[in-house]
Amino acid sequence: VSRVLHLAAVFCLTCVLLKAIQLFHRRRELIRALADFPGFPTHWLFGHVHEFFKEEEVLDKAEIWMQKYPHAHPMWFGSFSAFLVVTDPDYAKVLLGRGDPKDNIGYKYLEPWIGNGLLILHGPKWHQHRKLLTPGFHYDVLKPYVDLMAESTNVMLDKWEKLTADGKSVELFEHVSLMTLDSIMKCAFSCHSDCQTNRSVLAPSNHGRNLASPDHVEPLTLSPPDKVIQERKESLKDEQEFEKIQKKRHLDFLDILLCAKDENGAALSDEDLRAEVDTFMFEGHDTTASGISWLFYCLAMHPEHQQLCREEIQGILGDRDTIQWEDLAKMTYSTMCIKESLRLYPPVPGVSRQLSKAVTFPDGRTLPEGSVAAISIYLIHRNPEVWKDPLVFDPLRFSPENVSGRHSHAFLPFSAGMRNCIGQQFAMNEMKVALALTLLRFELLPDPAMPPLKITRIILRSKNGIHLYLKKI
Repeated sequence: VSRVLHLAAVFCLTCVLLKAIQLFHRRRELIRALADFPGFPTHWLFGHVHEFFKEEEVLDKAEIWMQKYPHAHPMWFGSFSAFLVVTDPDYAKVLLGRGDPKDNIGYKYLEPWIGNGLLILHGPKWHQHRKLLTPGFHYDVLKPYVDLMAESTNVMLDKWEKLTADGKSVELFEHVSLMTLDSIMKCAFSCHSDCQTNRSVLAPSNHGRNLASPDHVEPLTLSPPDKVIQERKESLKDEQEFEKIQKKRHLDFLDILLCAKDENGAALSDEDLRAEVDTFMFEGHDTTASGISWLFYCLAMHPEHQQLCREEIQGILGDRDTIQWEDLAKMTYSTMCIKESLRLYPPVPGVSRQLSKAVTFPDGRTLPEGSVAAISIYLIHRNPEVWKDPLVFDPLRFSPENVSGRHSHAFLPFSAGMRNCIGQQFAMNEMKVALALTLLRFELLPDPAMPPLKITRIILRSKNGIHLYLKKI
């Protein structure tokens, strides 16, 4: 027995030593890879983690580091995991102009949740899916969505009218999130969920709450079940049934997915179809809710810009209380305000890449193959070397004359390059519809007692919600 125990102890000790050697080599490789990039001093065990225990202080501290270490700096999680944080548009342009895959650390854990869809895929299969999905975001497909977005927005505004009767401020994010969920179910899947008025249709998810906020409702609980997808798939095989669908309602995202075929006539498999449905739900719901909520906060904090938006919208709509596709392109000043809010509060604060080959940046510094680079959209948008007075809300930054002389990668709310957000026009349209209809009915006022505390997980949120007073017009 003692001999067996002795052998077991030797085996365990050998395994521990081998692992220690492996980690030592890993750390040495990371130090060598990041040698060109100075950064904040690290703790021998925690790396930089101990600097970010208060999540509401993370972004403010990151801004300080950005100014101290220009262009890019390392970020260590413990002693054996590190990546390069990119805060410069020239660096971002180099990285986003390549075809590197998403990194395994930041994205791979999403795969069991949303499947292997466009967000996670890379290589030839990503190209195939991107090509098949692109027709789903054509202008002709997006046009009928405006009425559905307006319908969902008005349900939310009707709820707000009742909530404002007691004179208390309203936490917007939860309501806006349900509205965007309701909207995407109608637009993408022709499914009227009633999730805004009937909370029993929602199933809370611990996984979703961990990813977003304590009040987050898991969007995938309302994804079309496989049975619905299969029934739709069968009906679309019949040409006469397809024509009936076209006459009865708009073609939605699910129709286009089911009908999509590549140049070889191959359609998406059931597994790929499910993954793309779940990915679209994930990417198109909370991100848009974040954008709309922070937009309303910005306009509440800057009433002069809010009033200019309202006057523009009233001038466009006249006596109408609804909005049409043709109105969206006329919302010039409102669009500038939307873009400025996206600059200060980008819904997706960053994207990351794992280098498939070494990269050399414009200043001559290099990063070897296998390294992870995190492009901080949030920090690029607040970089004082890129934006004058970056913390000031100034929609005129996005006037045509100011945009023309700006770096192509200074403004990245939807990322850039071939892996940019496929649904960016859908998101912009929804933000315009929500803004127009809201400002026709309410004046937005800040709640000084509840300033938002910015936190970033997958999307940019507020730890304590976004609280505004809503004054009926």
